[in-house]
Amino acid sequence: MSAPEAPFEIIIKPKSVFTLGWKELWQYRELLYFFTWKEIKVRYKQAALGILWTLLQPLAMMTIFVLLLAQGMGLKTGNIPAPVYYLCGLLIWNLFNHGVTHASQSMVSNANIIKKIYFPRLVIPLSAVLTSSFDFMISLVLFYGLLLYYSIINSFSVAWLHLGISILIAYIIVIFTAFSLGTFLSAINVKYRDVRYVLPFLIQTLFFITPVMFDTSIIKQPWIKTILELNPLNFAIDLIRNNIINSSTFLWPEWSFWVPVVIILLYITAIYTFRKTEAYFADIV
Repeated sequence: MSAPEAPFEIIIKPKSVFTLGWKELWQYRELLYFFTWKEIKVRYKQAALGILWTLLQPLAMMTIFVLLLAQGMGLKTGNIPAPVYYLCGLLIWNLFNHGVTHASQSMVSNANIIKKIYFPRLVIPLSAVLTSSFDFMISLVLFYGLLLYYSIINSFSVAWLHLGISILIAYIIVIFTAFSLGTFLSAINVKYRDVRYVLPFLIQTLFFITPVMFDTSIIKQPWIKTILELNPLNFAIDLIRNNIINSSTFLWPEWSFWVPVVIILLYITAIYTFRKTEAYFADIV
């Protein structure tokens, strides 16, 4: 008679505090897709206009900015038509705002599944941030429509390629920034529910130091300029605006150095905080 087999065990070891765990995230890529797609479907479920809200919201805000700022207050937008100028800022801001807001609440919102089974917890805030990418991609249709309307883009050219590259770079910067900040807040929110009260103030403050409604060139105070240079969203918006008007040269904002520094610091802080508190999520969420 053969000896009974030893029980099968899987030992889950804690990750390094600075490790994102790309290999494990790749192994759970189908779960990441499921979370992302579920969030998209839930967001527009039972909405009469459905996905059209993705276009109507930035369109409405753009119209308000044009009427109030460009026409009412006479603010100049340089060589860029006012609707294109403001929509550019709104697309970047909405991508960041939605990503951070949803990611910060994602761990608490998925408390039931966290308590039941194991999977990489980073899947949850990452999927929340990726969900905002869906809205961004749809809104790009409106953005390119305006570019065609104002004859900024008529056919394929070097300038068209430069604009596409600038949008891609800006998207990566904003997604990484939103993921880092959203992941940090999601970890803090598990233990301290004050995040829900602090977040609106934080988002509002960031909005006013992000050049959605204004051109950074109008800022005269050096210390205010320094604050703006530390804001990755500032870089992302100016990068796109610099390459909207036809040009044979790819134009970078002047303060490119600070962007990777700030993003890396945000990432390290976020992953460190998340990994340090991850072991207790199921107990206190």
